[in-house]
Amino acid sequence: MTMVSNLEEFVSHVESYTINGKFTELCEMLNKCHELLMSELDNLDSLLESFNLENHSMAILTILYVKLSSVRNIAQPITLFSQLTDFAINADSHQIQNVPETFADLFHLYTKTIIDMRKPESGIYTLEKAIAKLQEHPAQLTTLHGDFCQLCLLSKNFKPAIPVLDNDITSISKEGNNAFDTKSFLLYYYYGGMIYTAVKNFDRALYFYEIVITTPAMTVSHIMLEAYKKFVLVSLLLNGKIMSVPKHTSQVLGRFIRPLSPAYNDLANAYQTSNYDDVRVCIRKYSEALNRDKNMGLAKQVLASLYKRNIQRLTKTFLTLSLVDVANRAKLENVQQAESYIIEMIESNKIFASINIKDGMVVFHDDPEKYNNPRVLEEIERHIERSVKIDKQIRTMEEKVELNPSYIKKVNAGPEDDLSNQKLASTFSV
Repeated sequence: MTMVSNLEEFVSHVESYTINGKFTELCEMLNKCHELLMSELDNLDSLLESFNLENHSMAILTILYVKLSSVRNIAQPITLFSQLTDFAINADSHQIQNVPETFADLFHLYTKTIIDMRKPESGIYTLEKAIAKLQEHPAQLTTLHGDFCQLCLLSKNFKPAIPVLDNDITSISKEGNNAFDTKSFLLYYYYGGMIYTAVKNFDRALYFYEIVITTPAMTVSHIMLEAYKKFVLVSLLLNGKIMSVPKHTSQVLGRFIRPLSPAYNDLANAYQTSNYDDVRVCIRKYSEALNRDKNMGLAKQVLASLYKRNIQRLTKTFLTLSLVDVANRAKLENVQQAESYIIEMIESNKIFASINIKDGMVVFHDDPEKYNNPRVLEEIERHIERSVKIDKQIRTMEEKVELNPSYIKKVNAGPEDDLSNQKLASTFSV
């Protein structure tokens, strides 16, 4: 390949390779031009004007990467960030599919840069568009998903993340030698769980944390450890106990992660007693660990949920109770606190009751929902449609597995092949 020694030659070679559709050769040339572009940093904006996104997305990608790598030497980084947003929106998808790893690297660097500049919210829109550009379909996971969720968390702006997180992942993008970074996978589900926890969608949060802690592993991951701690707390909030994990879960969870989380195991045990004092003492005992893990807020919600859970138990035993009796039986501090909890639970449909303020009495009711209205029918139809969609996705995935050469070879392997595979496996294990 001809070496490129100046920007004129660079433009000429980019045009030539692009016109002839030689994108592999173009990619190789661009990878060798970083040093040249770094030496021409002041002229890169002029160089960008020589190209357009429709035809030269790969070249523009390389130039933007070099500019972003030297952002500290750029007088007006705002212009660069605007160029990156425009690139994420308008870059040619076909050319980006030729260099998905480089495209992802550019926006990984962009994420790190705006976090270092303490402006995470400014990158949310750009990352959202970059993900869409890299994806083949909305249910495909990319390495940029974790970065996007991190920006939403740091800026405490969760609304943009919810539509992305609500897409159940059915495939993973192939970036860099058809491989996918495990850390990116874990971070997406960990950050996603944190976002769902923040908006109090505990059911979905628990699912995301479960994916993290049940990911096959041979060693302890710090991400898995932190996810387990939140998994315990959200389990208590949602179900009043630690939810069991699937049988395929790695032994790393039982052998290492659980023993490394004594505060959370003890808190779960204390919660099972339904005794507020036990839970309160446990939280006080492990306050340093809970604060260090930034889980004290969740732990306090767990304590509050115990009050609510015991109020729910009262609805199964009594038809009417005075607010004084509710406060005493639920171990609340006073009548006002009992009234506050009951009103909150009524508004969230956790219980069905009415309060007579004059008499200080609470009347518990049965669920008024008769499940015979159009809204319920729409909900049922929505669940049926989702189930049908999931069934189709599973069938498609099964077909891909059945056509996979490795799977076919394994299924058709004879006893001798199995024996040789076992010997090979034992060799690697040593």
